[in-house]
Amino acid sequence: MRILIINPNTSDEMTKGIDLTAKKYARKDTEIISVSNRKGPASIESNYETALSLEGVLGWVLQANREKYDAVILACYGDPGLEASREISEIPVYGIGETSMHFAAMLGRKFSVITDLPREIPWVKRDVTRFGLNAKFASARAPGIAVLELQSSFDTTLKGLIKESKKAIEEDGAEVICLGCAGMAGYDEAVEKATGVPVLDGVVCAVKFAEAMYDYGKSISRIFAYQKPEPKPLLNIPPEFEVK
Repeated sequence: MRILIINPNTSDEMTKGIDLTAKKYARKDTEIISVSNRKGPASIESNYETALSLEGVLGWVLQANREKYDAVILACYGDPGLEASREISEIPVYGIGETSMHFAAMLGRKFSVITDLPREIPWVKRDVTRFGLNAKFASARAPGIAVLELQSSFDTTLKGLIKESKKAIEEDGAEVICLGCAGMAGYDEAVEKATGVPVLDGVVCAVKFAEAMYDYGKSISRIFAYQKPEPKPLLNIPPEFEVK
């Protein structure tokens, strides 16, 4: 199968890390193509930056459909544009946040998400509710490391992730840890070794879920929530965004 992984920010360095992790765990017969957003913020750490990223994300989703990919993965833990992407896409679209949280819910009684900055903790809680997983959620914590520093300061990042993961386990009752940023790709094994609980990389979870659903022949339901948008005039919208 062919999977397009979209990094919703414009950091090519982060996209390289995402791509390496995805290819490490993908099957040999799965083709992975990873792309950065063409326009928008270098990292996504606010609602404003999320909004700026959406036009680029939707453009990539439509291009993936035109180029006949088998699945699309949104490689940002807040899954920006996930619902809109599913409405306009003939192929399945998966977010790394949603898939990793559902994986975690099956691996332990409670899971915690370790995000990067404290300001993003409310986003995580919002998404736990959005995905119907409140009963399985222990906590969200953050080491206070900006997205663009996650890969450049490996030792500092790893120390912070381990510290917050141990707090989640010891103080919040977490039995599984989700790494809550695509920029944390490659840290899962070291954090798992240090904590002794399953630690999930969202990119890996999304790739493996996409492969499993492809093998099973299943896609996103279109009967209610993810129906195509109703045709209507779109003022000053480029023609490539037209959904037929």
